[in-house]
Amino acid sequence: MTVLDDFLEPLSRGVWEVVIPKDMVSEPPGPGWHASAINVPSPGTLASYRKGRYHVHETGTEWRVHRDRYDPTVNPLMHLVDDAPLVLMISDTFMTLITDTGRRGIKNPDDALTTQRYIWQEQVVFGLVLCLGGLFITGDPVIFFKNIFERIIPLLIICLAIILFVRPFRSRIPEKYRAVNLLWGIGILCAGILACFLPLALWVLFVLAILSLWMVASAGVLLHRVMKGRGAVPEGFYSRMATGFVSLVLAILLFYSPLDILAFLVRILGAVVVLLGITLCINGLRLRAWMKPLPVA
Repeated sequence: MTVLDDFLEPLSRGVWEVVIPKDMVSEPPGPGWHASAINVPSPGTLASYRKGRYHVHETGTEWRVHRDRYDPTVNPLMHLVDDAPLVLMISDTFMTLITDTGRRGIKNPDDALTTQRYIWQEQVVFGLVLCLGGLFITGDPVIFFKNIFERIIPLLIICLAIILFVRPFRSRIPEKYRAVNLLWGIGILCAGILACFLPLALWVLFVLAILSLWMVASAGVLLHRVMKGRGAVPEGFYSRMATGFVSLVLAILLFYSPLDILAFLVRILGAVVVLLGITLCINGLRLRAWMKPLPVA
């Protein structure tokens, strides 16, 4: 029996990624591996799994495994700084969405039963909604930012508090945990009410501080590794050097023109939403065209 772990030895010798055809692995990731819901987007990825620092992307025909410098469950901050810098997340998201729109058809006939669970109309409608939302974001990023932090975030916090309030009465959790849920609910409710009255300027400063620290730290770590030579950057010398420089430039611009850069980043978010909407529309129409020749049972 051949398992995925049998092919990971080259990663400990400085190899950035190993690519294993699926027909060489007798079973999917086994004990120790867990599904990873949040990842830097990667073209063609169907699912993603982690095992400590090991990270595998499943595609239609391959398992693509690399080893992060930091385990996100042990050191999430350094994982964001070094393994998933903001600039890399933005660029890879665009590349993945653009690549996905270029796919042609559904190559695996065995997907017929699975795809029947999805309605192409819903994908198209949801895609159009995302396109409109993305256009609104890019058209007026200030209003979007204001609505997010003055209305949506406080509302979500209050909804979480309500869930914690109701949970003890709808579940059979032990008596000693009910008081804990109620206390957490009261605390989160107070935080939500406080968030409703926080001035927008404080939210702006908070977001700018996080973005600045993230990009400065990423630039420092990545450029420091680049200065050590190619051996210290197995994931790609020039790509990480470019990511470090762009992160540094954006961090510097945040100090000189914070509101303009913040608006620029919000517009990028809007562009990602529009591109995601276009991808859903294309996938929905592609699914409709693909399902036409299917025989009716």
